[in-house]
Amino acid sequence: MARANAADSSLCLDTTASGLFFALSPKGDASARDDEAEAPPPQPRRPAPRRPSLFNPSRLEALLRRVVPVAAGLFLLLLLGLALDATLQSYYQVEPEALSELEAIGQLAADDVEAALRNASPGAPASVLLDSTRRHIVARGRSVLLSDRAGQIVAVLPEGAGAGALTDRLGGAPLAVLGEKAGAMRIAGPNGLDMLAAVRNLDGPFGQIAVIQPVDLAFAEWRASAWRAALLLLGTAAMLALLVFAFVTQARRAAQAETERTRIRARIDAALEHGRCGLWDWNLATGRIHWSESMYDMLGMPARDEFLSFGEIRALLHPDDGDLADIAEQLTAGALQTVDHAFRMRDARGAFVWLRARAQVIRDAADGQPHLVGIAVDISEQQRLAEHSAASDRRLRDAVETISAAFVLWDEHNQLVLCNSRFQRLHGLTDACVAPGASYAQVMANSQPLVESSETVRDADGGGRVYEARLADGRWLQINERRTKDGGYVSVGADISDLKRHEQSLLDGERKLMATIADLRKSRQTLELQAQQLAELAERYLEQKAAAEAANRAKSDFLANMSHELRTPLTHIIGFAEMMENEIFGAIGHQRYLGYAGDIRKSGEYLRGVIGDVLEMSRLEAGQITVAAREIDVAVALDQAVADFQDAARAKQVTLTLEAPRDKKAFADAAALSKILETLLKNALKFTPRGGHVALRAQASGAGCEIEVEDTGCGMSPEEIQQVCRPFEQKSPLMVDGMKGPGLGLSIARSLVELHGGALQIDSAPGQGARVRFTLPGPGEASANKIALTTAA
Repeated sequence: MARANAADSSLCLDTTASGLFFALSPKGDASARDDEAEAPPPQPRRPAPRRPSLFNPSRLEALLRRVVPVAAGLFLLLLLGLALDATLQSYYQVEPEALSELEAIGQLAADDVEAALRNASPGAPASVLLDSTRRHIVARGRSVLLSDRAGQIVAVLPEGAGAGALTDRLGGAPLAVLGEKAGAMRIAGPNGLDMLAAVRNLDGPFGQIAVIQPVDLAFAEWRASAWRAALLLLGTAAMLALLVFAFVTQARRAAQAETERTRIRARIDAALEHGRCGLWDWNLATGRIHWSESMYDMLGMPARDEFLSFGEIRALLHPDDGDLADIAEQLTAGALQTVDHAFRMRDARGAFVWLRARAQVIRDAADGQPHLVGIAVDISEQQRLAEHSAASDRRLRDAVETISAAFVLWDEHNQLVLCNSRFQRLHGLTDACVAPGASYAQVMANSQPLVESSETVRDADGGGRVYEARLADGRWLQINERRTKDGGYVSVGADISDLKRHEQSLLDGERKLMATIADLRKSRQTLELQAQQLAELAERYLEQKAAAEAANRAKSDFLANMSHELRTPLTHIIGFAEMMENEIFGAIGHQRYLGYAGDIRKSGEYLRGVIGDVLEMSRLEAGQITVAAREIDVAVALDQAVADFQDAARAKQVTLTLEAPRDKKAFADAAALSKILETLLKNALKFTPRGGHVALRAQASGAGCEIEVEDTGCGMSPEEIQQVCRPFEQKSPLMVDGMKGPGLGLSIARSLVELHGGALQIDSAPGQGARVRFTLPGPGEASANKIALTTAA
């Protein structure tokens, strides 16, 4: 049982209860679960009896309940004795002190009278002389009597104190005879009152001066002090009695509360022991953890009075049941307020015990620190039963899943218990729709309409029935429904589509046979008609093919004649322009004319190139160009191509590089390869801005090689790539020297690559440049032999 905290009387249930609440994953090692399932539950055992401590708080409290009243009474008696002793001591000192004081006062009074007598005029009355004495002499009931030499009182202070013989006032004591020799003494007055008196003899006309004081007045101050002491003692006694009464009452109540708490603890211990429960208290501020005795009993460990540490609890937890530190951080940060988790802890034998912890964060009323207080219940038996039930349920579901028919089970409330995947697929239901507990209406609301028609075959015994249903997709099901003993029902749907189709085929066989004969007659007539139509289409195809070939020959002839007709004057134009540009026959005159002559030559050469491209494209389309393939040195061809365009690259401030193996051979037409490289490098330089880079690379590809041209130009989209590969189409309206070009370069290059048995590919994206690559066959490849055969032919 949890110990009672003296400060707050709350049950100490400290936990590293991250253990409690660990995001406890039920998943773990299968073998570990098997071992846990086979291990018998630990038997509770009582901890060894503890030796009673001398400083046990309960023993000290019981001792204080007996000692405090006795100590209070003894203290009161001691206080009373001390007060009585002090009062008596002061009582016995009052009279001597009063006599000494009275003797000193008498001497002072005598001195005052003698001094007044010396300074007074002759015949001054005695009362006047007596008034010269110090007025404080008559304090505390004292009286001053002045007598003449005959012993008669001549003056009294205070006035009205009476007259007569001084000896009568002094009670006939020898004090009047002896005077100051007798000193101050106690006398009996004329009215029987005890008095204190002191007498002094005077010179001159006076005889004696006496100072008297009633004994009662001398003891008046002592009596007032005694009363004050008595009142103080009574107040102290009353307050002490009140405190003792309060202590005794509180102690009695505490004893009753302790007795009641002991009974409650005993009941809680009994309930925890029989219920296999344990209490936890985890101080989140200090990290201290305390267990009840029943918690130690569940784990077969000896009970401990001291707090447990974070590391001790963490070492007992199963490693797969959550991170204690993470749970502790969440609790401290306030992310978690309650915990309800199952986890495993190691007992004294080393086996793991399944526990379920429920706890809540509360704040201690005494120190304000947060505590996680809760209970942990041994659920090992429930866990084993749950695992056994889960295993049985899995076996049942596996058995149901292996059924070739659609299976579904409903309970007495028309709620789904289980179904197999065939039922789910049949109705088009998702996993969420077939969750156990879903009502029949909910399941059917999410299912696809399937049944087009149904008919009952027979009613089964026990309230069941068998019927056949035709589904929307043409399949047939035979559904057998039967009530279960608990009021639910089970439904099994078997696919009888094959039987239905066989039955239907037997019925339709005769009709199809008769229809086939009629179809054969119609088919023969249809075939005869189609044969006639095909003959007519073949004749038309031959006519159109001849016309197309004639048109293609006419086009080729036209292009050849046009190129011949255009080349002749272009040759003269180019030649004469070069002569004027070089000033062969003398200076032409103005410098601008030289520029015009250069422009004429460049335009003529450009036009001649365009005409050559158009003619070559037409010849390629007509199949009139063949390649004279032979074994060539790839590095030499690439070096020549780079050298041809190096000046143009420098003029545009574009870096042109070459990366190629020096000993690679290929089987190709040198002129065709030069034309391909010229086209690709020209396009790359054309679309690469200043400061860009153009790379010409070659690498081995099988027995042949792969050549690629890569630039850092503007790039092309997939649609633009498709466009530039078609004749007479261009990517953009970019112009060089005011001329746009016919758009035949890439088409010619692709056709030449295909004549070599290769393929030209373009990889590009807008703003990311372009990479054009193609392959050339090696000397030993079949494609190279094919090129050689084609060339020879």
